[in-house]
Amino acid sequence: MTKMYAEAADWLDRIALRIKEIEKCASSALYELNDEQEYRRLMKEKALLLASLSDEGRGFAEAVGGLHGEEILSRLDRFSASASKALEIGSVFFMSALLYPEEYTEGEPNDLERFAQRVRSMV
Repeated sequence: MTKMYAEAADWLDRIALRIKEIEKCASSALYELNDEQEYRRLMKEKALLLASLSDEGRGFAEAVGGLHGEEILSRLDRFSASASKALEIGSVFFMSALLYPEEYTEGEPNDLERFAQRVRSMV
């Protein structure tokens, strides 16, 4: 059982790392290359990745099972719903703000990274 928590947390860490890479490329596109079209494309890629979390992570949640499995699935559903809403309305600002609460301070873990830590501590 402990292995399933670690595998779920590792999967979340990989997604979070991929999102950081996308955001770094997007920042470079916007601020260094003045390529707003590329920035928009990358923000859409980020949102699509987050929108797929619920479906992609369902197996982890089911393997964990119980209340923790429900908690994992519920949080993945919220990540996916926010990203889907951002895509639906086409707001690049909303897409860029995904995973970052209003009180976010640069250098702190984002919401996905915090959730991976939470899953790892569920054991």
